[in-house]
Amino acid sequence: MNKKRAAKRKKHIRTLKRILKNPLSYLWILVLIVIIFATATVFTYETQTESGISSKFDSIWFTFVALFAGYFDYVVESYPGRLAAAVLLILGMLLLSTITGKISSMFMENQMKKDKGLAKLKTMKGQFILCGWRSGFDKILDYVLNSNPDITPDLIVLVNTAPSEEMEKIRGESRFRDINYISGDFTDEATLKRAMIESAERVLIISDQSQKYSQLEIDSRTVLAVLTMKNLNPSVYIAAELSDSKFQNHLDMAHCDEIILTSDYEYSLLATASSGMGYSNVISALISDDADSGILVHDIPVSFVGKTYKEYSDSISSEKGLLIGLLLNTGNFHERRKDALREAQKNPDVKKIVDNLKKVKTMKSNEPVLTPPLDYVIPPFTKAIFVKGKK
Repeated sequence: MNKKRAAKRKKHIRTLKRILKNPLSYLWILVLIVIIFATATVFTYETQTESGISSKFDSIWFTFVALFAGYFDYVVESYPGRLAAAVLLILGMLLLSTITGKISSMFMENQMKKDKGLAKLKTMKGQFILCGWRSGFDKILDYVLNSNPDITPDLIVLVNTAPSEEMEKIRGESRFRDINYISGDFTDEATLKRAMIESAERVLIISDQSQKYSQLEIDSRTVLAVLTMKNLNPSVYIAAELSDSKFQNHLDMAHCDEIILTSDYEYSLLATASSGMGYSNVISALISDDADSGILVHDIPVSFVGKTYKEYSDSISSEKGLLIGLLLNTGNFHERRKDALREAQKNPDVKKIVDNLKKVKTMKSNEPVLTPPLDYVIPPFTKAIFVKGKK
């Protein structure tokens, strides 16, 4: 107990020394002394007049009203009392302007930090984090909002080191006004924690061109970011863009849920266009800019798990679109694979678990199976793929 008391005493002494080192502390002490002296003057002289001040409480009340309301609750009559009242009135005006200025500067500072992406985010859950920046970023944001009607602007968090004028331009537009912004390196753990990665639901990492990175650096940073994010939040769903397919294995090992090979898509699109069959127009129609047309992915009711593809196909209505296949191993598939590994370690002699484990090791996250056989049995964690035209 004595040690704790001694430690507290030392802490208080250090705090007092720190306060006394500040020159403003002496100014506040002087103001307090002047207020006390003025209050005592009013009590001493006005109790002898007919001003209505007859007790210490009356003089203290007079001081409070003069300081914080800016007027006199009693009409002082003595010259010393009037002088003290004038001093209190002037001090009250100065104090009020100081406090108002301090509050205004705090609000302005917080707003400036928010605009520059330096402010701390409010508590969020289930947010969508978009990492990286490149030219045409506003169009990417538009597509994200149009393709995800469940995501409102206030649930989007941007994380990048883009030029401040670019971010101000984007956030100045009315449709992006409520979007949150964190300025910093999205491969850095501290920056990701400021974006509250632990409570995020989905992350999209685009090829970051906010700085003069080489193509190798861009893809390397993407891999590093996925590793860091999965370490901080294993259940978050991450889709990442790559320019070079040689990094795909690294992202697979980092348990990235979805990998976008931009250059491969570009080459494939150019190759299909060269055939003269209009494939590029078909692909453009399939990759729609809204959530109600093009290629759609819907949940399959749990009651159809274990049943055939034909049974599910016969049950759906034409309003959903044309069923063209299944998407296997959806959701946080890598976490389920870890669970299977742990279960196998607990029961190493069970043949069924070992067999399932072999299957799990060969499976890929979000693996599409187009037009499967009618007798194909729908496994767990599967979704349906539809094609639907615009109304």
